[in-house]
Amino acid sequence: MHTLMVIGGGFVLLAAFAVAARLGNFSLSSAALGFVPVWFLASVYNLYVGVSTAGYTVAEEMPILVVVFAVPAVAAVFLWWKFNAA
Repeated sequence: MHTLMVIGGGFVLLAAFAVAARLGNFSLSSAALGFVPVWFLASVYNLYVGVSTAGYTVAEEMPILVVVFAVPAVAAVFLWWKFNAA
């Protein structure tokens, strides 16, 4: 359940980046690309919390990191691809 909430938080953060792009002076494609490293850091922090406080090992948390990072990141890359002004 926690994993789904974190992935949902990733989509909320992606939406915040999209709103910032809409209100700011930059494109949705650049906001989507900017989201990816921020989300990676947040995903790694989630791994750190799982290891340091929940008692999981890094090996146990690594597949969760991949899923938690990949699902919103793939959506962001799709947005970049779809709205890239090439």
